[in-house]
Amino acid sequence: MWQHLRAAYGGPFRIVGPRETLYDKATDAPDSYEYADPDFPRAHLAGWGEGWLHMAPLIGEAVRTCRADVLLVALGLIDLGFYTNAPQTAENVRSFVAEARTANPRIRMIVLPVIPNVRAESDTAFAAEVASFNELLAKAVADLDEPQSPLLLASPPPSYDTDFDTYDGTHPNASGEHKIAEAFAEAMYQAWDVGEPYAAADFA
Repeated sequence: MWQHLRAAYGGPFRIVGPRETLYDKATDAPDSYEYADPDFPRAHLAGWGEGWLHMAPLIGEAVRTCRADVLLVALGLIDLGFYTNAPQTAENVRSFVAEARTANPRIRMIVLPVIPNVRAESDTAFAAEVASFNELLAKAVADLDEPQSPLLLASPPPSYDTDFDTYDGTHPNASGEHKIAEAFAEAMYQAWDVGEPYAAADFA
């Protein structure tokens, strides 16, 4: 996404967030600075094992202190897998949006539904919970969208394949990351005329 915006946005922009470190599987802790590209801005709000439940209480302060004006959000799988059911997770989405807007009433947000994952392929009850949440997420987006603070639902990557686009059935590999980035890029381009259509080949 960062590479795409540098090539396609046509103006200055800044990646912001209160965190710098990345999760390191070797230490099982967020203590790594080994970014895939050393030029990538060390700023984000992501956390291994964190979902809507964890981010809703944090997003207001993050938006305020980092002066964010656009949020790209891909959460939900960890919530459904370990912490909350579909209705509870959807309530945390609504809390997240409210907290972000309290910090910046003109914040723009794009959220991605829970995408395919290996557990949903083998656990029918979990698959039903994911489907239920994605329906509730779409309803929340429709309910909460406002002209001064747009809220968009990105389309799930249509060709996303857990065998090809993840390294363990859940977490995206480079191919999966491109498809997720494309989902956000297409939403921004189609709804807000930001950037251009995404071209993964340009960043290989």
